Amino acid sequence: MHRSYDLVVIGGGINGAGVAREAALRGLSTLLLDKGDFGGGTTSWSTRLIHGGLRYLETFEFALVRESLREREILLRTAPHLVRPLQLTIPIYRQGQRPPWQIRAGMTLYDLLSFDKSLPNHRMLSAAAFRQLFPQVDAQDLLGAAQYYDGQVVYAERLCLETVLSAQQAGATVVNYAQVTHLEAGPNGIHTLQGQDHLSGVPFRLTGLDNAIVVAMAGPWLDSLLGSLRPGYQPLIGGTKGSHILVEPFPGSPRSALYVEAKSDGRPLFVVPWGWETPLLLIGTTDIPYKGDLDAVQATPEEIDYLLQEANRLFPHAQLTRAQIRFTYAGVRPLPYSQGLKPGQITRSHILKDHASEGIPNLISLIGGKLTTFRQVGQDCVDQVLRKLGKPVSPSPTPNQPFPGAITPQDPRIAEALRTYAPLLPARTLHHLFNLYGSRALQVLELVATNPDLAQPIAPPWPDIAAQLIFALQAEMAQTLVDLLLRRTTVGIQAHPCQEPMPHILEILRNHAGWDEHRCQMERANYQAYLDSHC
Repeated sequence: MHRSYDLVVIGGGINGAGVAREAALRGLSTLLLDKGDFGGGTTSWSTRLIHGGLRYLETFEFALVRESLREREILLRTAPHLVRPLQLTIPIYRQGQRPPWQIRAGMTLYDLLSFDKSLPNHRMLSAAAFRQLFPQVDAQDLLGAAQYYDGQVVYAERLCLETVLSAQQAGATVVNYAQVTHLEAGPNGIHTLQGQDHLSGVPFRLTGLDNAIVVAMAGPWLDSLLGSLRPGYQPLIGGTKGSHILVEPFPGSPRSALYVEAKSDGRPLFVVPWGWETPLLLIGTTDIPYKGDLDAVQATPEEIDYLLQEANRLFPHAQLTRAQIRFTYAGVRPLPYSQGLKPGQITRSHILKDHASEGIPNLISLIGGKLTTFRQVGQDCVDQVLRKLGKPVSPSPTPNQPFPGAITPQDPRIAEALRTYAPLLPARTLHHLFNLYGSRALQVLELVATNPDLAQPIAPPWPDIAAQLIFALQAEMAQTLVDLLLRRTTVGIQAHPCQEPMPHILEILRNHAGWDEHRCQMERANYQAYLDSHC
């Protein structure tokens, strides 16, 4: 880290990755640092929707909705392997907060704001039609329903990873597990970053930043990062926690998503099929002010009970219990600090704070930001950075820049791979690889062609194979077992708690990645500790 940079981005979640990608593609010398793994914080623990924010219409945030709908369309086009259309249905009940005319008006406005979309417009359903489509859903006092389309990114952490890889391919230097612990500022702004390499344990120091711009994209950790600048620091973030549960399918469970009002408190609740091959049901989310440890965020027993209770009210015959829960997770939204407002009243728009008025002219911080709008955050931020550097504000290339794995289901390379690798791998596994990696699945398959032993499943009956672990270590900057099982693959979620296949997984890493016994046992212990503190 002893070269000069135009831009240093602190935080490798989806927004920080988006800034690094945008900057590198526009020719800026860029460094991206994250204290853990890329996408390992809020990005990994979202509801995994790419959506316009239908409910933001009620708070008159029309600009945010329009921006989100435009970004949804861009992602459907540039990352079609990861972002796909999702049909959502809103049942309308007599006792609901919004009467049918209001929902119809909201749907119409949503369509108008997405005038350039490729997805169908909404439609209204009668109560009888809804019951035909969703026979297991509570029909008491049902008046009808509305159906519309948004987007889903099942593997949100992989969208973040491909954003980082795109930045790296454009020339950015990207480093995970490098935590910035202290910022040093002088009359010209920040001139030095101090930090810790969590893999080696070695401290690092990056100097000579007087002519660079530092962008703080630390999400809910922003206040902790900036608090090192001066005493009496005023908080910028008022984080709220969103918790989710993943449950096994039950008889009559929906095959498309539902967006409902929780019957106990009226807050929005999503029930979304999760996973392309063997879908679980993702149920969430909560919205609770959070002031606890940001590195140990969990769904509490009370939140789990709330989500189960609301799911059983929606599906009276499901009788879901904790026994059906496959996985739980929670994340903290980096919302603006807003004294006295309820969580649902706080804006979801992003704010790029220029600290020049505080005597730090080369520092910009992101407050807020959504998964859906990360590309726009990157564009806005880099425009601002270019102006600060005195450079021309060139047009953004990212609205039409495909992601590294971009591929459509009709691409002939998929059919060719199915024919070529049929003797080695079942069709289910091949389709899974293209769903996860897009066109980069061909690179995973090259490992199998070189060493057929890497075709062995990681954790039967799930379709992931040994080659994915090796590919993640060689080409995707995975460093730990947590990275491998929870962010490069989803084995840790599908096969949670992953104890039964763990010896086999570690044997693969011993034989093909050179992990010795000490490394294997250390990684296994760290993995279990991570599950205990997060899931």
